[in-house]
Amino acid sequence: MNLVSLFSGGKDSTYSIYKAKQERHQIQCLITILPLSDESKLLHFPNIEITKLQSKSMGIPQLYIKSESNETEIEESLLEEVLKKAKSEYGVDGMVHGGILSEFQKNIFEKACSKLNLKLISPLWHKDQIDYMKNLIESGFHFIITSVSSDGLDETWLGKEINLEDLSKLEQLGKKYGFNVNFEGGEAETLVVDCPLFSQPLKI
Repeated sequence: MNLVSLFSGGKDSTYSIYKAKQERHQIQCLITILPLSDESKLLHFPNIEITKLQSKSMGIPQLYIKSESNETEIEESLLEEVLKKAKSEYGVDGMVHGGILSEFQKNIFEKACSKLNLKLISPLWHKDQIDYMKNLIESGFHFIITSVSSDGLDETWLGKEINLEDLSKLEQLGKKYGFNVNFEGGEAETLVVDCPLFSQPLKI
């Protein structure tokens, strides 16, 4: 299937591309929407500009647009508009995204895809937190933490590339402070600096 990826540059959207390609799907283009601010409930805000470098390293063309509003309805309309463009210009049959738990986001994506007769692919949906993070690291994904917003995660985690030892620490902290180890609840934001999809790593 020819797919477009909803791409933010973080670990989840990047790994979802990797999993889709493993399942023999072809990623024809990326969609990246820059929200008006970090108050968007639907879209990813941090480090979005860097996705242009990641797109180049993956050799996948990118449809990059900016939203003029944080209102979900307007962002949803913008997503439909750019999906329509991806379908007409790249002949995509579906969209892959990196959602794990958010029914809110998934329902909106399904609605947008349904209007255009596109299939929504969700390779990470309801994956076990620890198993997912281990698979991510063991598959050669190098990602750093770019922001933290949860009790138990202090500034020492900023800029840190997460390895299996760090994951063990995160698991302990997650149990103590009650946060998601995969950061699905927004406890931290990540940026992929290298992975098997990249022709060359990012230098941050």
